[in-house]
Amino acid sequence: MKTLEKVPVFTEDPYSESALLEPYPFLERLAAAGPVSYLEATGIYAITGYEEVYEVLTDFETYVSSGGLGPRDIRKDAGWRPPSILESDPPIHTLMRRALTGVINPGTVRKLREPFTPPAVELVSELAHRTHFDAIKDLAELYPIKVFPDAVGIPEEGREHLLPYGNMVFNAFGPENYIYEQAFSHADEHSSVVMKACELESLSPGGFGIKIWDKVKEGLISEQQATLLVRALLSAGVDTTIFGIGNVLSVLAREPEAWQELRKQPHLAKFAIDEALRLESPFQKFHRTVSTDTTLGGVDLPAGTKVLVFLGAANRDPEKWGPDATKFSLDRTSSGHVAFGMGLHQCVGQPIARLEMEIVLQQMLEHVDTISLAGEPKPILHNVLRGFESLPVEISAAK
Repeated sequence: MKTLEKVPVFTEDPYSESALLEPYPFLERLAAAGPVSYLEATGIYAITGYEEVYEVLTDFETYVSSGGLGPRDIRKDAGWRPPSILESDPPIHTLMRRALTGVINPGTVRKLREPFTPPAVELVSELAHRTHFDAIKDLAELYPIKVFPDAVGIPEEGREHLLPYGNMVFNAFGPENYIYEQAFSHADEHSSVVMKACELESLSPGGFGIKIWDKVKEGLISEQQATLLVRALLSAGVDTTIFGIGNVLSVLAREPEAWQELRKQPHLAKFAIDEALRLESPFQKFHRTVSTDTTLGGVDLPAGTKVLVFLGAANRDPEKWGPDATKFSLDRTSSGHVAFGMGLHQCVGQPIARLEMEIVLQQMLEHVDTISLAGEPKPILHNVLRGFESLPVEISAAK
């Protein structure tokens, strides 16, 4: 194996406040060290190059998820909750994935467009009468909470715990720093309410939750796995979707020409969303565990090593996306971006997240003639997600 002296060593801390609030200057410096480097501050290898990130995401046998998506190996040191589908490998992952894809598939997602559209129409129509609003507080946070828990079938009571619970889940994929401690300040309360909402007796008929529990009757999964899958679905359909809507609007508010082009050709909304998510990936980074001695990007990685996979860097890699990789372009083919992951663990809830983002953007394009930033967006201080607490925008209504 290579000695550490032969591996590019990067001394900055990826979890420093500056790196989390303004990730892209940090990621440029990290990527300049090489597609694979050693993070001195954390004792973990960083993967930034698109080719190398893609290999880690698709080679699930070499880079396993069962060690956890955080810096600790949860096979040796149990995590704060039972492992989710994200933290499993085949054959367990195969069964859980099969159960989910039997419920979340193109057919079932298409049926959501009808119930998901009126709330977006109502929200955006009201906002279009204003000249200024906060695209996070007034739209991105309201819409998914309004539509998705109903689709899953969880009770109305206790939904206020969904966002703080999601904040716990995703911050736990980073170190146990003060950000983690703040997220977990009311952990027991949030966890008990959300887990109770995912149990069979709490779910309403006809929702995705009950359909997942039907897989228990079929003998495909256990009762515990059903609860965990409903929980995973809530995180995928609420938290990262809120970040996704906010990030897409944060990009487009800076692109007046693209906005006008999209108003003329609203069918391009799907492509604009992919390009915006490539630039502003909600999920910026997570860990995998090396299962066997291997070599990646010219660096030898011993078995048991943790690697930190920087999706945000891969999605801006000029080797993949060209010299203008940091720019938004409706002419770019963004297919292949890794904002939703890739391979075996690609986000199973992404069709629903895409649908929610598309419905919101289409309503905005219909009702809003111009949109621009009305102040500096306030980024969220988060260990692994990129998003905004506040995104003030100025708009003019379509005539």
